[in-house]
Amino acid sequence: MNRKGNDPEREKAAPGTLFIVSTPIGNLEDLSARARRTLSEVDLVACEDTRRTRALLTHLGIQKPLVSYHKDSPRKREEDILGALLAGKHVALVSDAGTPLLQDPGGELVRRALAEGIRVVPVPGPSAALAAWVASGFAGGPFLFYGFLPRRKGERRKVLADLRDFPYPIIFYEAPHRLRATLADLLDVFGDRPASLARELTKVHEEILRGSLEELVRWAEAADVRGEITLVVAGAEEATSREEGLQPSSEERLAEALAWMDRRTKEGMGTKDAAKEAARRFSLPAREIYRRFHERGSEERESPPF
Repeated sequence: MNRKGNDPEREKAAPGTLFIVSTPIGNLEDLSARARRTLSEVDLVACEDTRRTRALLTHLGIQKPLVSYHKDSPRKREEDILGALLAGKHVALVSDAGTPLLQDPGGELVRRALAEGIRVVPVPGPSAALAAWVASGFAGGPFLFYGFLPRRKGERRKVLADLRDFPYPIIFYEAPHRLRATLADLLDVFGDRPASLARELTKVHEEILRGSLEELVRWAEAADVRGEITLVVAGAEEATSREEGLQPSSEERLAEALAWMDRRTKEGMGTKDAAKEAARRFSLPAREIYRRFHERGSEERESPPF
């Protein structure tokens, strides 16, 4: 007969808790008191870059064991973190800045923790996506957070084509060295529509620009762009509603675009180039203009001459 103290089931530690902790995206004053307390009480901190997280903890006067956990971490790293949680250790998951799991690693860790019966607790706080959203001028209704677009132009344009008719505003992240190419593709695929661009959020050089995609393209071409970028682009439905009462309806603008294309193609411009330019001028999708132009041409050719 086992004595109470030797019962394996009784000796097994209860699982620890996995805390998803948001950290500042720039201004250290944005760290919540709860986040600070959580970081001071956990047994282990899993982070993307140990150097950046160690600097934050040092600033807070906190010393904790750190383990690197990023998109290229070996599978064993995830196993080690789960093992610590199952052994009763409390773990904080943080990203380099902002709220973890918004295009940061950790999704699989959370799913596996939940499958093991481990408690997962969010500690909310700073987020570049939400900060840019509430200051964009679009906030107050539904939106889509997409994050980083593909780096390759062809893949990026394919994704944008799939998103073009989405009715609500879309939030994108982008690196400064890819901003010009991404804005150019947005303008070409979406047509000109309202957008905002936020960079260096909560930092000394914070800047939020609001205007049209065409205006942002011109700004990016002339600026020395630095810092991580968050874009908020009006959805197809909102872009149209903002034009009501100020500009002609979509069908009227399409008719104007087709008439403009007629003139330009007769002057020698290629139909694809003319469709792209018309899309910019009349805030309509280039593909739709191109399709309707050729459909109309077919109808005119098939119509009897009387």
